Amino acid sequence: MTIQPARSYRGRLFIMMTLEFFIWGAWLPLIFGYLPSLGFSPGQQSLILNAFPLASIVGMFFSNQWADRRFDAEKFLAFSHLIGGLAILGCGFARSFWPFFLLMLVHCLLYVPTISITNSIAFANMKDPEKEFGLVRMGGTIGWVLAAWPFTFIFVDWAAVNAAAPAGLVEWVGQALAHPLSGDAAKVATRWTFIVAGIASLTLAAYSLVLPHTPPKKATEGAVEKLAWLEAVKLLRHPFVLVLWVVTLVDSFVHNLYFNWTGIFLGTAREAGGVGIASNWITPVMSIGQVTEILTMFILGATLKALGWRATMIVGILGHAARFAVYAFFPQSPGAIILIQVLHGICYAFFFATVYIFVDAYFPKDIRSSAQGLFNLQILGFGAMLANSIGPWLIQSVYTVGGVTDFRGLFMVPLISASAAAVALALFFHPPRKPVADVSGAAPAH
Repeated sequence: MTIQPARSYRGRLFIMMTLEFFIWGAWLPLIFGYLPSLGFSPGQQSLILNAFPLASIVGMFFSNQWADRRFDAEKFLAFSHLIGGLAILGCGFARSFWPFFLLMLVHCLLYVPTISITNSIAFANMKDPEKEFGLVRMGGTIGWVLAAWPFTFIFVDWAAVNAAAPAGLVEWVGQALAHPLSGDAAKVATRWTFIVAGIASLTLAAYSLVLPHTPPKKATEGAVEKLAWLEAVKLLRHPFVLVLWVVTLVDSFVHNLYFNWTGIFLGTAREAGGVGIASNWITPVMSIGQVTEILTMFILGATLKALGWRATMIVGILGHAARFAVYAFFPQSPGAIILIQVLHGICYAFFFATVYIFVDAYFPKDIRSSAQGLFNLQILGFGAMLANSIGPWLIQSVYTVGGVTDFRGLFMVPLISASAAAVALALFFHPPRKPVADVSGAAPAH
């Protein structure tokens, strides 16, 4: 039986999550266009982009083991963001491949494990995780949104705005949005995304020192010390865990294809099969999903109680299928494309956030961070790597002929994948009524 903390630190945990995801949200959306501007080859760009999923895989086997058994979680968080923050800050000044790649790799190796660590700190210091986690994790969504929208005003041709001499706030905002930076000026300004991410990371490093004390979870007294990640992997012997793990890979693949392709789809001219949205509005349109995610997190606890684990996750997966269906069959309807972004909240909260809560509820507490890492291995590692490897090939070589992309055929790939994953979860995911207490024993009856 889990002993609940005497008090809840919801406010501190909320701020922790806000800063944690602000860091990631600051640099990720614009890096795809920034790397080519530095003259990096496609292969070099792939190496940099895959630093994050690679770090997810490495973190599973090393960093999470230390976090589980060796260090106070809040101190591990502070150290990781101190060194990782300096590294991502350096990316804002790096201009050649090897310095940029090595700095990004260091940042990712230290940042990725903190996603699991922040979850562990949150779960360890909440009175009712099933009820409170959605509200706490909502801070991460807010952090991502806060990181996305200000850059809409940072990337502004202020000389043109001043020349227009706007009268009043409304006109000033209108002129700012109408005069985005372009060309080399925009490329140079993108370096600020890494600088802002670095400052936020250093801020979280300092803030970690005021988070509630979360000591390491030692192995059971008298037992032989075991590798936490190995104990987590042993959980895959349980059929319901294995099914969820495989489905998580598919859902992560679909989720990352959304980020790979949506910006291109939104910015492609309508006559070429795209939506034709102005370039300075692409990021704000995509962030609509994060805004609605905030609202979804409010109802996550109630949804879990009403629908249960399986049905909630299925709804989350089908959200992806519905979104890509609209992309595929209504590409000439900008209103429908923009409106369907609201499903992002359901896609994330009802599946990924639910998976995190499920792990906390079902897995032994001394390997919980590594159990979270086991699923982050799919969510942030293999799923992202699969999408980053297959996605560019599909859109550039398979579904683009003569410079024209067959977006309908392209989007059928994630649509079918998500639908198949939902069916698999419905048919084969049958968790036991009670949590798994002994990973070395036989699988419990279903």
